Amino acid sequence: MATKKTVKKVETPIDQRETFVSIRKNFAETDAEVGEKLQVLYALQKADTAIDKILQLRGELPEEVSVLQKEIADLEATNARIEQFIEGMNQTIANCKQDIIDCDAQIAKYQKQIENIANSREFDSLNKEIENQTLLRQIAEKHIGEAKAKTAEARSDMEYNNDMISIRKADLDAKNTELAGIAQSTSKEETRLRNEREELASKIDARTMSAYERIRASVRNHLAVVPVYNGNACGGCFNAIIPQRLVDIASGKKLIVCEHCGRIIVNAQ
Repeated sequence: MATKKTVKKVETPIDQRETFVSIRKNFAETDAEVGEKLQVLYALQKADTAIDKILQLRGELPEEVSVLQKEIADLEATNARIEQFIEGMNQTIANCKQDIIDCDAQIAKYQKQIENIANSREFDSLNKEIENQTLLRQIAEKHIGEAKAKTAEARSDMEYNNDMISIRKADLDAKNTELAGIAQSTSKEETRLRNEREELASKIDARTMSAYERIRASVRNHLAVVPVYNGNACGGCFNAIIPQRLVDIASGKKLIVCEHCGRIIVNAQ
């Protein structure tokens, strides 16, 4: 007796461009009842909307905190580079001072030798060496002066940066305190909502969830699933809905997508 071969259903890869319109067939073929899935989606949307409102309370504070943290880090990095530069200038000054000591020693040696010269040719040669050492000494002194000027300028920049760091840190402390106050007052509710969202999301198939997230991200109010507005319009774009579709929405047994904005319209009763 021949055994009957089982045909394995081939899952179509999820396309990140999919909308609710393109998943209609898949939506109807899943195990859960359409009405049940619609209610889960609507509950997910309500949880996400509540989370969005909590995040709106924080406003631009998280971004402002991030900007301040980056500005402080940049200023501190600049100061670290300035410190390295000053160290380099200090080393240059030390080297030049040693060069001056060496030149003075050479000049003193040549001057002593002049006292015991035997001819004019040797005198001219020693004078030439003294002139060279004197020139090298002047160059070293010039480098010391330039290095000191650059060091003073660098220290001035560093002091300015330190003042700015103090100001920015005070601003950051104030922003963090404000943000912490908002987070503390909403943390329990946010945790509850995120747990609820996670539970609801686990009941939705990957393709529907992908379309839901895509629609939410593409619209300004982040509403992907909406109720009927004012009895006869889409709760997302407020365009009128034809009577037959209103009947289908009220039945809760069909996936009805707004032909204008692509949102799912559900019976919120």
